[in-house]
Order: sequence, then structure tokens, then C-alpha cells
Amino acid sequence: MDSPITDIAHTIQLAVAPVFLLTALGTILGVLSNRLGRIVDRARVVSERLTRVETQGRDPLALELRSLARRRTLVNHAITACTSAALLVCLLIAFAFLGSILRVDFSKVLAGLFIVAIGAFTAGLVFFLREVLVAVASVRIGAEG
Repeated sequence: MDSPITDIAHTIQLAVAPVFLLTALGTILGVLSNRLGRIVDRARVVSERLTRVETQGRDPLALELRSLARRRTLVNHAITACTSAALLVCLLIAFAFLGSILRVDFSKVLAGLFIVAIGAFTAGLVFFLREVLVAVASVRIGAEG
């Protein structure tokens, strides 16, 4: 029979993969937060310009503001999904240790938490991709225009 230290060491080994997933989620959340900040800053600049522009020059600025609002919504959804994934991974790690300490089989709970966490992470990445596509579509560079 394994000693309690061996059991905990084994649980720590099993928790390493979810911890790497947490690292990835933390990194993507940093990227998303940065993008959200840039969107908000740009929206403030465009809103300020909109108040100073004559009626005939408002359409491009209003169009950009709508694009920025769409991007902001997508980034918010991505942040929500990735934060949910991170919380699920934290629960997964907690249940792994709880199961080890209490000697309770939480394998189905762990599998469920992992599947839902990966689903939430995937959703966050899809929202991120959609936001990037909206951003790229809204920019005209040089002779493209």
C-alpha cells in the first residue's frame, strides 16, 4: 500500500498538466486584456473625433465605432470563456487533491471538468479568432482601399 506522501506526490504529478493549461489560459487572458484596452482607447479617440466632425464626415467614424463595439463584445466573450475555463481547471485540481486526501473516486468529475474546461477554452479561442477577423476586415492599408 502506498504511503500518504506517495499518494500526494502522485496527485501533484497528475496536477502538472492542468497547471500548464492554467499557464496557457493566463497568457491568453493577458493578450485579451491588452486587446480590450486598445479597443477601449481607440473607441475614446474615435468618439472624441466624432463630436468635432461635420455631418458629412461622420459616417466612417460611426462605422469604425460599430466595428470597435463588435470587437469589444467578442473580446468580452473570449475573456469570459477563458476565465471560466481557468476556474474549471482550478476546480479540477482541487478535486484531484480532495479525492486523494479523502480517498474518493472523483475520476468522472475530473473528466467532466476537464472536458468542460477545454470546451470553454475552445470557445474563448473561437471568440478571439472572430475578433481578430473583425479587426483585420476593418483596416484598410495603402492601395487596398
